[in-house]
Amino acid sequence: MEPVSRRISELGQLFQPVQAFFDRSQRARERSGEEACDFRAGDPQELAMPAYVEALRAGAEARTPDWFAYTQSLLPASRTVAAALRERTGLAFGHRNVTMTNGAIAGIAVSVAAIADPDDEVIIVSPPHFLYEPLIRAQGGRAVRVAMDTTTFDLDVDAVQRAITPRTRAVIVNTPHNPTGKIYPPKTLERLGAVLNEASERTGRAIYVLADEAYCRILFDGHSFHSSAAAYPRTLVIYTYGKTLLAPGQRLGYVAVHPEMPEGRSVLQAVQNAQLLLGWAFPNALLQHALPELEPMSIDVTALQRKRDRMVEALRGFGYELHVPEATFYLLVRSPLKDDEAFTGRLADDGVLVMPGRLLEAPGFFRISLTASDPMIERSLPVFERAIKEVN
Repeated sequence: MEPVSRRISELGQLFQPVQAFFDRSQRARERSGEEACDFRAGDPQELAMPAYVEALRAGAEARTPDWFAYTQSLLPASRTVAAALRERTGLAFGHRNVTMTNGAIAGIAVSVAAIADPDDEVIIVSPPHFLYEPLIRAQGGRAVRVAMDTTTFDLDVDAVQRAITPRTRAVIVNTPHNPTGKIYPPKTLERLGAVLNEASERTGRAIYVLADEAYCRILFDGHSFHSSAAAYPRTLVIYTYGKTLLAPGQRLGYVAVHPEMPEGRSVLQAVQNAQLLLGWAFPNALLQHALPELEPMSIDVTALQRKRDRMVEALRGFGYELHVPEATFYLLVRSPLKDDEAFTGRLADDGVLVMPGRLLEAPGFFRISLTASDPMIERSLPVFERAIKEVN
């Protein structure tokens, strides 16, 4: 008799390589001790912002008997989100367009569950987040990959158009994009909107955009962000505060249905039903109580840009090839070895931990997270320099 669900075991195989990497690299970190330079993921490597901690303390002070009662979306939280969206997009979002979620991954999961039937297709851009496909398949759907434009890192709208079939139900649009740091420009999003409008009319089924905008406030060099919602009314905006506040372990985010979506009320109700059916995918009461104070906060983006510039200048000086990201807190660097896992293993032997591009569907590259501390960055540079000299 099988001890676990065969379906879950099969889906788990999709992210097993990523889990195996973190298990293996964690052992390398432990061997290196305090000298380890951890660039693997967008985790904090320094203490949280004092204002963030204070907002959580204030949110933990019960003011009414039902302060910690069963909670779905609290009105002060959803109103705060709607106001922020109005300012960011210029669209008439109201609190009735918003449901609070425990992060963006949960937001994507419940959105797919709400709009897609078994065997429906969801288009994702490669390289994607490693959980997109498992989340889609967990709902009985099928992930259809479309490669990004490898010259500009932009969304390839023509390729999306070719990938649309009568079973297409959604396109996940991640901008700013992880791991490239590309901000999709308005013209690209407008072209995509026109393509999806035409395809929806032609097939007789609405096609939705699931707009993963987790990094929309981490922008460099004065760049502006443009939401998919501004170009297409059948958009669900999905966001997490874990990136902006660099607190991914505190699961807080939302799904916001475009205020002009014709069937918006029923879509939002379906999302909320999915939140219940998939295991209460609402954030806890404390985080929602704290949200009015948390919403305007952000990690120091100027400091992140300084780290980006330091790494880009140093790595290019050593002979690495990389572009300058417009946003997010990642660098995507071409591996000097075709086998990026072998090269990143070489770095790990000296305590520098980066993510192989193969795990991100970007073979031949590796990804650096700029959430590492300044001392980590400085300690890592001689290792990067030695490693490229040894393989060239």
